Amino acid sequence: MSCTRLLLRSALMCFAVSLLMFSGCSSTKPAPSATALVNEGYAKAEKMYAKRDYSDAALTLEPLLFSSRATALEDHVLFLLANSYYQSAQYLLASDMFARLLQQVPNSPYARSAQFMLAKSHEKLSPHYELDQQHTVKAIQEYALYMDLYQVKDSARIVDDLNTYRELLKINPDNLSYKKNFASATAEFSRIDSIRYAGKAISQLREKLARNSFSVAKQYVQLKKYKAAAIFYDEVIRRYPDTIYFQPAWAGRIDVMIMRKKWFDASQAVDHYLQLFPDKEHEMVGIRHKITQNQEKN
Repeated sequence: MSCTRLLLRSALMCFAVSLLMFSGCSSTKPAPSATALVNEGYAKAEKMYAKRDYSDAALTLEPLLFSSRATALEDHVLFLLANSYYQSAQYLLASDMFARLLQQVPNSPYARSAQFMLAKSHEKLSPHYELDQQHTVKAIQEYALYMDLYQVKDSARIVDDLNTYRELLKINPDNLSYKKNFASATAEFSRIDSIRYAGKAISQLREKLARNSFSVAKQYVQLKKYKAAAIFYDEVIRRYPDTIYFQPAWAGRIDVMIMRKKWFDASQAVDHYLQLFPDKEHEMVGIRHKITQNQEKN
């Protein structure tokens, strides 16, 4: 084989190898970045959530919790995951995610909604009145914090604005300024609605706590442990005067004093009771007579 032919063949082989290497490199796509994977996973979860596939949305978002830290999507991932848990009735996990969002991204635009939903998650976890009331207490605390942080100062003006721009849009539905102001007033009105809900929820949850203490007092009465019963009646009187159990707790307190033969204390309690509930005067006639008779004996 001549030197010229050998050189030609070597050159062709080198060209072929180079072509294969170039072809292989050009077909290999660069690995997606962590941010791209978070964006892709979040977009996928959003679609699932929109379709009410909350469990799968949560499963898609869970692996993104670490990779989304300190990114623009951190609070988005936490908020959507928390709502996915809430909508699938996983309220304990939901409360954890809402709390985590408030701790990790306190200035998030989702903060207001997260605080409200945190309270609502604990409300959902609040059990029957006879059971441990840890979540009931927590729900009251979180609702109270929500009302304190996001109080509405001029609700009448907001309602007026909402009605005004609603009517203006009927006249000129294409006016961009009307649309913007109507949307703003609607958002403000939703805040009023959530504040009203929080206030109502706190009242209902306090009724449950009062009922819990009142039921314990009655159980101690049945067991003839009157001193212990008095402690729980006093708890209702001291902590829940705004509930329907306030008056029955006072009546129960008087009864256990009589059972313990604390006649002087019972007499004072009756006087205080009638100052609070003057319409109960007739019901106290027999009790007051019994107390007076026993005081005279002693």
